[in-house]
Amino acid sequence: MSTTKAPAAVPGAVGTAAAEQPAPRGLLPVVLVATFMSALDFFIVNVAIPSVQRDLHAGASAIQWVMAGYSLALAGGLITAGRLGDLLGRRRMFSLGLGLFTAASAACGLATGPAFLIAARVVQGLGAALMGPQVLALLRTSFHGAAQARAFAQYALTMGLGAVLGQLIGGLLIRADLFGTDWRACFLINVPVGLVTLLLVPRAVPESRAPQRPSLDLLGVVLVTAALVTLALPLIQGRSSGWPLWTWICLGASALLWAALARHQVRLAGRDGSPLVHPHLFRARAFSAGMLAQLAFWLGQASFFLILAVYLQQGRGLDALGSGLVFTALGVGYLATSLCADRVAARLGHQAVTLGAVLMALGLAGLWLTVNSGAPGTAWLVPALVLDGLGMGLVIAPLTTSVLVGVPAHLVGSASGSVATVQQVGGALGVALIGILFYGAGSVGSGFQAGLVALTVLELVLAATVQLLPKPAQGAGA
Repeated sequence: MSTTKAPAAVPGAVGTAAAEQPAPRGLLPVVLVATFMSALDFFIVNVAIPSVQRDLHAGASAIQWVMAGYSLALAGGLITAGRLGDLLGRRRMFSLGLGLFTAASAACGLATGPAFLIAARVVQGLGAALMGPQVLALLRTSFHGAAQARAFAQYALTMGLGAVLGQLIGGLLIRADLFGTDWRACFLINVPVGLVTLLLVPRAVPESRAPQRPSLDLLGVVLVTAALVTLALPLIQGRSSGWPLWTWICLGASALLWAALARHQVRLAGRDGSPLVHPHLFRARAFSAGMLAQLAFWLGQASFFLILAVYLQQGRGLDALGSGLVFTALGVGYLATSLCADRVAARLGHQAVTLGAVLMALGLAGLWLTVNSGAPGTAWLVPALVLDGLGMGLVIAPLTTSVLVGVPAHLVGSASGSVATVQQVGGALGVALIGILFYGAGSVGSGFQAGLVALTVLELVLAATVQLLPKPAQGAGA
């Protein structure tokens, strides 16, 4: 048996000698592998859906829940998971999340019916929710200065590659049909990777907690979970159900629950309690404006990937693998700028995000012109997709850094969970809103063009919102 000791716990307070110790060498690879798995699984299911539907004899509503169950559990658990990491230890919660995610992936791959698969996807989402905030908090507390900027850049690169390569990897796995597993390989591939990563956690990941060991705000947990579910559920199910009365009741209830949550958090903070989302976070313009910018950006991401996938497969007649190959154009552009995003941000400050947003707007506008012109073949789409990917690479890491860099150490878990929740909620809102335009059009082609117009406007809104961020200190960037 090995006698190698786990890394020492990292105090939450930034600026202490212990906090400035170099991060363990294996920390970044371990947390990035887990990040890649959870990002990949969000998108890979799009490729697997037709095979799942045939194999499990699943109806349309069941298929919707296969996709929605993961995102609902993920969005609903993120803020709570961030606080649990503050309270019980970030490495402990990361390990628990990784274990749940790996076990649920095995269950997904062994599913015998739609209900079984849906339940396993919900557990997968909970596992991803437990991991996500811990990764951001560990990067924030274990890395410092230029090393922290590089760590966030690699985190953003990993997230983006998981998203843009999800369909390609899924298409390759389905085409390979390893051991006759067909679509099941898209889930089962997580099992060996997850187990190996889990074995490395005790050696590579330092334990850290919030220095003041805050208590868990149970009422806040209930309110935020209910608010998210009542918001996401009608947005996911409403369009396909014809927007019945219950969807509007849910949306109204969600607004009331969000208001009740805000009031509860302010009152709890006033009594020197431990609110789930601390109101003091929003006193910093970098956090409040940065969260608005996060929302604007993520409103467009999941929705663009969805309508592009549907357009390529239904509008252009490509199979899963062919569609995935087209997505690699996004990945090429994203990889090119993600590798230097920290250096660009060091020179331009938050205007690096503005540059990225403008590049994305130009790419989406170019895609609209290409589709509108009736250019034959998918090769004509590639230049615009590369341009959009270049912009993505300049947005994700600098934007995340701008939100978290000034957060006090004892609020890192809460802030990280809030950022990740906004990303998921933004994605769900974007899919619902852009989906109304896409599916409400007369054809896949016209729906895709309508969606592209809305997405282009969103990127311009992002560029404008970034201007609300405070200017960096002199000498820290333009």
